Amino acid sequence: MERANITPGFVNDALDAVRSHGIDAALLLADAGLPAMVDRPVTNHEYGRLWWRIAKEIQCEFFGLGARAMRPGSLDLMCHAVLHSGNLERALRRSLQFLNVILDQPRGSLRVSDGLAIITLDDNAQRPAFAYRAYWLILMGVACWLIGRRIPLRRLDFACRAPKDRQDYRSFFGAPVLFDQPQTNLVFDSTYLPLPVVRSETALESFLRGTPANLLIRYRHDDDLSARIRARLGAIAPINWPGFEEMAAQLGLSTATLRRRLRSDGQSFGAIKDELRSVLAQRLLTQDMTVAQVATELGYSEPSAFHRAYMKWTGQSPGAFKRNA
Repeated sequence: MERANITPGFVNDALDAVRSHGIDAALLLADAGLPAMVDRPVTNHEYGRLWWRIAKEIQCEFFGLGARAMRPGSLDLMCHAVLHSGNLERALRRSLQFLNVILDQPRGSLRVSDGLAIITLDDNAQRPAFAYRAYWLILMGVACWLIGRRIPLRRLDFACRAPKDRQDYRSFFGAPVLFDQPQTNLVFDSTYLPLPVVRSETALESFLRGTPANLLIRYRHDDDLSARIRARLGAIAPINWPGFEEMAAQLGLSTATLRRRLRSDGQSFGAIKDELRSVLAQRLLTQDMTVAQVATELGYSEPSAFHRAYMKWTGQSPGAFKRNA
């Protein structure tokens, strides 16, 4: 699905990154199907074609902004390396290790503190904000695809100056963005880290055919249909959640239209409900509640059904999580 949500500023950022190579920007834009002067938002597919054209031209999938070139094919190899990681935390740690070897700088690491997952980029060079944005697109775009859902961000810190007249950084990430910070950080709730990788080799082949355009869609802040569904479900207890047909009616859509729009966005009604239940389950399990009480709170008629679901979400039993919480 194409969406014109990439601002002209990000197009110019990409072109600025390669002009020092003596490359004719007009030719790159033409090859990507874009006009010589981009003054409107472009679609993810248009931007993806430009990104891929630049990567081929300069032999770097990271716009030439790392200490070393990220040679074409590196993203494919990274995806294969992390596909069987088991859960999000291991996938992120392996991805960071891979990117550290390929790029050298910026150098990423993951730590968990006070319920937050914090990915920090250490860097010995002065790089533009666009370099760190590209890093987050690659890392989190793959991560979100692996677990089949978006990861809402809490905060982003950039250890560089804010680009002039550019509010699109804040709107793109859908989270507070701070510049001139001591470190470059991306922060989200650590409750997402145990979520299982749900993709297969077959799915990976399809995913790689769509990169890098699909990184832009899967990473984009979820501010449309899926967000509306999450907001509706989050406002009521899980035991009272509507079924698919009722949700479609509430949104003023046919069931076929709702299913199609969710599928085109890499989502499903069941996956959205599972995501909300898994986050709520981990929060409730840290409180003074038994596993059976948590199961009831989440709308399960039997604790065994909750046990099976929790094992599917996190790879461990709810009892084991509660003992270690």
